[in-house]
Amino acid sequence: MKKRSGFVVMFRLIGLVKPLTGFMLLAILMGLVGHLCATFITVFGGYAVLRVLEFEVPFSLGFLFVAVGIFALLRGILRYAEQACNHYIAFKLLALIRDKVFQALRKLAPAKLEGRDKGDLIAVITSDIELLEVFYAHTISPAAIALLFSIIMWGYISSFHGALGIIALIAYLVVGILIPLVISKISGEDGIRFRSKSGELSSFVLDSLRGLPEILQYGQGSRRIAGMNERTDALSMEEERMKKNTGRNIAITNTVIWVFDLTMLFVGISLYQAGEISFAGVLLTTIALMSSFGPVVALASLGSTLQNTFAAGNRVLDILEERPVVEEIVGKEVIGFTGAEVENVTFSYGKGSIQEEEILSNISLEIPKSSVIGVVGRSGSGKSTLLKLLMRFWEVQKGSVKLSDTEVSNINTENLRRMESFVTQETHLFHDSIRNNLKIAKLDATDAEIVEACKKASVHDFIMSLPQGYDTPVGELGDTLSGGERQRLGLARAFLHDAPLLLLDEPTSNLDSLNEAVILKSLQEEREERTVVLVSHRQSTMQIADKVYSVEHGRMS
Repeated sequence: MKKRSGFVVMFRLIGLVKPLTGFMLLAILMGLVGHLCATFITVFGGYAVLRVLEFEVPFSLGFLFVAVGIFALLRGILRYAEQACNHYIAFKLLALIRDKVFQALRKLAPAKLEGRDKGDLIAVITSDIELLEVFYAHTISPAAIALLFSIIMWGYISSFHGALGIIALIAYLVVGILIPLVISKISGEDGIRFRSKSGELSSFVLDSLRGLPEILQYGQGSRRIAGMNERTDALSMEEERMKKNTGRNIAITNTVIWVFDLTMLFVGISLYQAGEISFAGVLLTTIALMSSFGPVVALASLGSTLQNTFAAGNRVLDILEERPVVEEIVGKEVIGFTGAEVENVTFSYGKGSIQEEEILSNISLEIPKSSVIGVVGRSGSGKSTLLKLLMRFWEVQKGSVKLSDTEVSNINTENLRRMESFVTQETHLFHDSIRNNLKIAKLDATDAEIVEACKKASVHDFIMSLPQGYDTPVGELGDTLSGGERQRLGLARAFLHDAPLLLLDEPTSNLDSLNEAVILKSLQEEREERTVVLVSHRQSTMQIADKVYSVEHGRMS
């Protein structure tokens, strides 16, 4: 995870507010006027006391009482309106951020997400983004309000005496800026540790739920519970530390405010005794300072809270600013499929400048249009990687991968995806109906097209045997279906997508010989309209192939 200072995270997050700048300015205006109303309720109360004591003041008692009533009413209305505006901004931005995160994930997938902790990723998408509500609803406008409010109150107090204005200015700077900075510094990386441990716990829980059958089968329940308790306790300790810090910080802030209030009172008395200000100046400036710390106290209390928020923002920015391994291509001329070829390709999954062991070494193969090309080899020999390079999930390091005599890196990404269908060894099914799971491949597919694709994949009869047929809901991750049933639904998706190039990675590994024969027959019948690259370690699967390439240790043989 990239480390960013709190200021960097703050400015990056503020930059996302641009689409809602008008609402933010409105929230700041309403908050500023509301806080002024709240403060001047007590200040006007001071004027009323002076009036009762028969000191000369510019307002009548009637005016003061009416003004206080109006201020109280306005304070309530403006406070509600400000919070409503801030929360509208916050939740609107959270939706925009989630959209940006999913767009970023789409660009990063699959290369940058291979091996990524899915539980931690879920924590970023859900709880981390949700935590940014604190920043957008309770930080940006309060900070602007505190700045403007402090300037106005400094001007008001300075009108009685410059020295009192300096005390007020120092008080606002210490409470609103110095204390939050010191608190943030003392808190260190508490927030980052808390968010990281929260992500670890989410990942462990998700992993345990997915592996529940194995946990029960091998009697590992007590060990997993112990591991979960250990992570929960570690997270609780981090939260307890943060709560203690918050309590300490509140105590420090209140003590500093008390000191400045007394300082204002004693300095005012000294100036009164020296004849530089009136009694009204002592009373009103002291009341004004005492009642004006609300906006800056809000900033002081955020000093520790924002550590957690900025840690969450840092994790979200990691995704938004991550550079994909493969950039999306647009603006090229749309092409049709006339064949493919892989020429002298060498590839390894490198990390930065450090290259891992070569997966493919000087691989070449021809994929003529309307042909079935077989690729066999042991597990780990690089067969699946070859298909990923044809899909341009990764960039080749040496050699070339071409479709229609054009480098895949020079084909519009959308154009490339339309020309290819890729069926992996593991078919992911969403928590939805079978019909909607299939229509992912073609959103406007008719029922007739869906049925035809399922018949080719030898899964139609199975679907019709279910109580709700194609409307039968699929359990989370497809757990209600067998591996073979999921695999056949994956093949049905590929047939429905109707791409001219079909890339199949072990498409019949979970099927019995009868279903395998039906699917191979379908592929044989489709060969006039489709080109197939068939990867398998089964020799029986290769009986329909026009040509078979053997890959051993990343080399053709």
